[in-house]
Amino acid sequence: MKYGIRTPLFDTTPSKWSLWAGILACWLLLGQPLTEVGGKGLPLEKIKLPEGFQIEIFADNVLNARSLARSPSGVLYVGTRRIGKGQVYAVVDKDNDYKADEVIVLAKGLHLPNGVAFRDGDLYVAEVSRIIKFPSIEKDLHSPPTFEIVNDTFPNKEHHGWKFIRFGPDERLYVPVGAPCNICNEGDPFATIMSMKADGTDLQVFARGVRNTVGFDWQPDTGDLWFTENGRDHLGNDRPSDELNRATKPGQHFGYPYRHARNVFDPEFGDMAVNFDITLPEQELGPHVAALGLRFNNGKMFPKQYQGQIFFAEHGSWNRDEKIGYRVSVVTLKNGRVANYETFAEGWLQGDKAWGRPVDVEFLPDGSMLVSDDFANVIYRITYKGDGS
Repeated sequence: MKYGIRTPLFDTTPSKWSLWAGILACWLLLGQPLTEVGGKGLPLEKIKLPEGFQIEIFADNVLNARSLARSPSGVLYVGTRRIGKGQVYAVVDKDNDYKADEVIVLAKGLHLPNGVAFRDGDLYVAEVSRIIKFPSIEKDLHSPPTFEIVNDTFPNKEHHGWKFIRFGPDERLYVPVGAPCNICNEGDPFATIMSMKADGTDLQVFARGVRNTVGFDWQPDTGDLWFTENGRDHLGNDRPSDELNRATKPGQHFGYPYRHARNVFDPEFGDMAVNFDITLPEQELGPHVAALGLRFNNGKMFPKQYQGQIFFAEHGSWNRDEKIGYRVSVVTLKNGRVANYETFAEGWLQGDKAWGRPVDVEFLPDGSMLVSDDFANVIYRITYKGDGS
């Protein structure tokens, strides 16, 4: 059985042909129909986890499951990223047995509605050029209200135009605007993380030099914003690395398009790096791993070494001769800095063939972890059954 689509490998030399190849790959990934696959038949036994952990299907037939947001009532909202067919789901576990009983389509035909966030009873959805809101969404999930436009001033560029959104501790909605290219210097609002009030006003730039982030979370004890960032393409198989970054204050610059990872100066724009005070990544994550959704684990189910640490999905490379990523990783912090970076769950990549691609992670109140997969069209749940030491 075939699972989803398989993106082609392209020339990795920095030429015009490889640039167009990258654009074509993004178009294929966004626009090509996906095979509708349920959880039955997926080779979960191939997933390798640390001792004592288990993985199972939480929800199946969630076509192109991407970003996750959970409401206080327990409804899981799921965004997607399909051109012309963008859907938003509500996944409901009615009997609290940690198995989804219903997958409800809340909206169809939206423009790459990747990002979802929940606040005060309202569901916020990020499209390419706007943020919309479904007010009082849980009054009747089967008959959702007409959405309201919160802010429609974002660029309409599809290249890195899909967005991951979250409300921060300051109650502002954080919205990234990716670079509309592999490598270019377009200026604000591109390659930024922006924030605004819940009503869409007071839109401002929080961070610059961010090529494309599709996952972030705030460190509970410091309030620092940690985020993944996808590095540029077409500099070869092994550079630059994707990044795990930390923003400690507004106004920081994280390097793009001048400097990538820690020490890769861009062939076209690198000479300009000296003009900026660039914040280097806290951790290099490997070249083209496509690090996406990220969460701090504030639960108590996992052993102590995993509590308070950063978990994130690595969607996997599309333009590397030897594929990497296709896993869930964990970064361990000590005294606020990265002490260790390691694979937590892997096995979705078998040889050069992938049967799944993790996108986002979310923790449930019992401490278990959900992982979305836009390739196998499911949401997994990872639990710990060991002694907890």
